[in-house]
Amino acid sequence: MSFFITEKCIGCTLCKKLCPVGAVEGNLKERHRINEKRCVECGVCGRACSQEAVQDSKGVTVKAVPRAQWKRPVIIADKCSACSMCVWNCTKDALKISEPAYQGDIRVFAELIDSKKCVGCGICETVCPLHAIHMEVGEA
Repeated sequence: MSFFITEKCIGCTLCKKLCPVGAVEGNLKERHRINEKRCVECGVCGRACSQEAVQDSKGVTVKAVPRAQWKRPVIIADKCSACSMCVWNCTKDALKISEPAYQGDIRVFAELIDSKKCVGCGICETVCPLHAIHMEVGEA
């Protein structure tokens, strides 16, 4: 199952713009739909919807959440191997591998470079093979 957009949708396109996997389809001022084959059930569409027109896979309406209260990735630098899995999978370009502190420094790690680009989908946390990322509510 995936998330579902109800008839409350006014077609503002915010969910479509924010979806990290391009699962939301539709045109301006028309009811949107979620492609269930693409949906990763991250909930971004529901958190962003001021009309509360999104239901989760259990049919429960997802409440809108102010963006400042969305979860953001917190990277544990000591656990991170800089494998770049999180960076490659972040479709919003909110993460990067840090620059070395000095020439020859091999202690680099993933870092959130633009919290305003981050939609809090948690894909980075999911793909991290070392569990060096966890999601927490943070400043936008």
